[in-house]
Amino acid sequence: MATLYGVGVGPGDPELLTLKAVRILSSAQVVAYPANPHGDSVALSIAGHHLPATAEHIVMAMDFVPDRRSANAAYDSGAEQIAARLAAGQDVVVLCEGDPLLFGSFAYLLPRVPTATRIEVVPGVSSLTTCAAAAMRPLALGSEPLLCLPATLPAADLARALDGVAAVAVFKVGRHLATVAAALQQAGLAEGAVCVIRASHPDQKLLSLPEALHRPDGVPYFSMILARRPSP
Repeated sequence: MATLYGVGVGPGDPELLTLKAVRILSSAQVVAYPANPHGDSVALSIAGHHLPATAEHIVMAMDFVPDRRSANAAYDSGAEQIAARLAAGQDVVVLCEGDPLLFGSFAYLLPRVPTATRIEVVPGVSSLTTCAAAAMRPLALGSEPLLCLPATLPAADLARALDGVAAVAVFKVGRHLATVAAALQQAGLAEGAVCVIRASHPDQKLLSLPEALHRPDGVPYFSMILARRPSP
């Protein structure tokens, strides 16, 4: 029976690929991955060096915008093609930036493939731990809870979620920076917060919240804010 592999390829640095990921990639028969409308894929740029030249590519091209119609159509089409390859006895490797199941694209394919599919998920180095390493700061200590939030939440929901939180990681900041910064300020978490831009990429940047807010071109989608409540 053929296997569907959801392989986390890490946040950007190819050296953060796991040994298991490299082993599976090196023998891939069919590889699938999300891409922009021009066919460019960050996941492929990370992992492509390890793929056989003979591997068939299934490109799930989509517009990365809040409107989910383009993404849903791409995942529907991709799932159909993946199911056909699996039915023909071919293993399929799906590339996913970071970890497949932490805000990962592979999670959108899972409910779309046949229920009898044999699936193996290969965890990847997540952007969460990579940003913490880049900033050289702990995510949480002792019995502290850690809250992970998408920046895409409405402002009121962000404010409610942050109330009383000890430590937080805000994913996918991008154009939501000002809203996130205001919510952090309201919650008493803005002091010492750090914005990590494109963690582990050659153009990685670490900025304070004021520095991020004063960038004339804002911050990219792949930015994360790490904040923790000051010690009393």
